[in-house]
Amino acid sequence: MEASFVDLRKKSAEIIKALSRKERVTVLYRGKPAAIMEPIDSRVTDESKLASQHKAFGIWADRAEPLSVEEQVADLRRRRFDDL
Repeated sequence: MEASFVDLRKKSAEIIKALSRKERVTVLYRGKPAAIMEPIDSRVTDESKLASQHKAFGIWADRAEPLSVEEQVADLRRRRFDDL
């Protein structure tokens, strides 16, 4: 299925139905493909959906004080709200 950016706004229900039928939707901008929308694969496990399990969070793995993602977010928020 192909849809323009205007179709995304005006015919969103049809696009969602196409995605639920496991169709791929190509989004066009001025007649040229700009993006592809695909249905989410049902085989994705709950573990892979967790942000803390994403490999991007391993960039600080060699850090001296290894905190979990949740602890780092809490630490960042505490500083911001303690300053008020």
